[in-house]
Amino acid sequence: MLEKSNAAPETTDSPTLRRSHSARSPHSSRRSERGTALLETALTLPLLLLVSVSIFEFGRAYQTWQILTNAAREGARVAVLPNTAVADVQQRVIDYMRSGQLPDCDASCVSVIQDQAISIGGSNASASVVTVNYPFNFIVLNPVAKLVAPASTLGAALTLTATAEMRNEAQ
Repeated sequence: MLEKSNAAPETTDSPTLRRSHSARSPHSSRRSERGTALLETALTLPLLLLVSVSIFEFGRAYQTWQILTNAAREGARVAVLPNTAVADVQQRVIDYMRSGQLPDCDASCVSVIQDQAISIGGSNASASVVTVNYPFNFIVLNPVAKLVAPASTLGAALTLTATAEMRNEAQ
């Protein structure tokens, strides 16, 4: 036969000792969100700054290369003139670089070849070639590279090169 017991039936609706997520206080939840936001900022801010500085630095490098290209063209324009000395061509290139506000223009290397043979159509002609080499230093990226890898050449100056070639005028 069936016996009746006075014990309460077991149900799943009875309170348990486990805390649910909704039982947390609102104060501890805000503190956790602040910590997460701080951690996310600490991880993303250096990357964002590195990308921003890199854009700035490579923009400066491109502008410097444009100035060097124009300086080489100016030198080639002088070099194609009859009876022009190599020193005059080099001085014109240095003057253009100074007007472009490049620092340390005297550290650049300007080479001039005034009797280069070039092929135009089926015949050969005489041309002048001006090449400018300039040591470019990144303002922020070079020191950062030296911190990351002190034994490597990552923090050294980058040599930018520009060349211009023009046909000599008849002499």
